[in-house]
Amino acid sequence: MQIFSTPNFDFVRWRWYALALSAAVILAGAFLIGTRGLQKGVDFEGGTVVILHFDQQPDSNAITGALGGDATVQHYGQPADNNVMIRVKRVGEETGTDLSREVGRIVTTLKAANVGTFSEKPVGTTIVGPVVGEQLRRQGIMATVLAMAGILAYIALRFQFSFAVGAVVATLHDLLVCLAFLAFFKYDITLNVVAGLLTITGYSVNDTIVIFDRVRENMRSMRRDNLTHIVNTAVNQTLSRTVITAGTTLLSVLALYLFGGEVLEGFAFTMLVGIISGTYSTVFIASAIAIILQGRKPLKGQPAAAAATSTRPSKRRAS
Repeated sequence: MQIFSTPNFDFVRWRWYALALSAAVILAGAFLIGTRGLQKGVDFEGGTVVILHFDQQPDSNAITGALGGDATVQHYGQPADNNVMIRVKRVGEETGTDLSREVGRIVTTLKAANVGTFSEKPVGTTIVGPVVGEQLRRQGIMATVLAMAGILAYIALRFQFSFAVGAVVATLHDLLVCLAFLAFFKYDITLNVVAGLLTITGYSVNDTIVIFDRVRENMRSMRRDNLTHIVNTAVNQTLSRTVITAGTTLLSVLALYLFGGEVLEGFAFTMLVGIISGTYSTVFIASAIAIILQGRKPLKGQPAAAAATSTRPSKRRAS
């Protein structure tokens, strides 16, 4: 299926503007994370999460005051459900039945504070000890680092090193942009969010490889053209595929974000940002980095005369 019959857009022309925009978003996110920090979920920080059902919508400030300053209170689900999610950082001992004592303490404290009528049987609970949280945090970081190392090794073997670096930089770009938006919108970093980040890593690299594969094919038939023209041609040739793939995936994830509930909201939000960023970085970031690193060096199997013009924009139209 072709959306564009004969596209001939000069994407590479906008590479410096794209790099500047990406740098602005990432630096803003880094500043926010550095000053405020990322909000870690109970999976990584440890703590107790209790979901209680009230007869009427309670006062969140009254619940927070009753439990102390370290409690986080927010409405859960639809407003008509009158469910409240309470998270406290305190946990009991990490052995035996002591893990569940914090839930009973929360229920007893709220009942004594008379914050409203609620069911003493929680709708749901999540309890993670600090040791387990630290272990999950290390494993999440390790999974991300190993995924990036594997991507670099694979693309370096399949393509030229400059393309491998471009793909890895684009993937890092997507991860940093996702983290920036998670900080902007105050989402907790949970195991679901880490799963979303790793999914985006694979999605972004797959999209980049499709274009780089077309670049490699074009090198055989366009041996005397410069790399800028070859990349522009490859991006235009795969443009319909990119739009269709990103568009259909985006619609699926949007439905998950709107109707998937509170549990999947962080995952779906990460995927939404990652799909948009991944498509953008494939077209503008990965190719731009490859062109910058390649410079005037000849491509494999390319005459030196063609490489010498690689930094000058081509006036030929894409075939």
